[in-house]
Amino acid sequence: MTAAFSILLSAIAMSAIVAVRYLLASGGFALATRARHRGLYVGLDPQIRREIGWSLLSALIYGVPAGIMAWGWQAHGWTQIYSELHALPLWYAPISILAYLLAHDTWFYWTHRWMHRPKLFRAAHAVHHASRPPTAWAAMSFHPWEALTGAVVIPILVFLIPIHVAALGIVLSIMTVMGVSNHMGWEMFPSWMVRGKAGNWLITATHHQRHHDQYNCNYGLYFRFWDRLCGTDRGLGQFKSI
Repeated sequence: MTAAFSILLSAIAMSAIVAVRYLLASGGFALATRARHRGLYVGLDPQIRREIGWSLLSALIYGVPAGIMAWGWQAHGWTQIYSELHALPLWYAPISILAYLLAHDTWFYWTHRWMHRPKLFRAAHAVHHASRPPTAWAAMSFHPWEALTGAVVIPILVFLIPIHVAALGIVLSIMTVMGVSNHMGWEMFPSWMVRGKAGNWLITATHHQRHHDQYNCNYGLYFRFWDRLCGTDRGLGQFKSI
């Protein structure tokens, strides 16, 4: 089997995994929305179909660099992913998770702000903001150019920062859950957390919804650090928490 064919198979497999992960996560949160907030998505069926279509296309795009990463790890050991539990000290595992989240958040903040420049917004990011209001299906609803900017982050990081395979799974789970829950139209975290000390630094749906309402603020993904530092934090919206 040639290297090119192996990479192709790996990319197809990773695209399928990303697509299934999206369908399960978004579908699960959509069901939770139906159970807790009946009628929230009424009349949005055409929009939801578009969100699913764009998201599945994004899954294909995400699968290409992810497939190259997986092939490089399994076939050649090129990445910094390790599977032996004691290859590095146990205390390093949570640090690596935080490092990945901080790096991803930094990349997202600046590329997200870049995508809001008028020409780029019209050419690409407008696809994501066409979801009005966003739903649980909108997490990966991106134009292909925007999907590509998000698809390369984790595959690049695994070549630079050592991480245990289980810790990488945690990072991907957090990325999926936060991406979906921040768009679903209601707040799943309790008010004491969202409007308390934790909410001062962590982004949830209440914070991100204001970005979809006002466009020129609240650009972060996980943390409010860059928004606060750069003066783009406009606080929280009016969602009710559970």
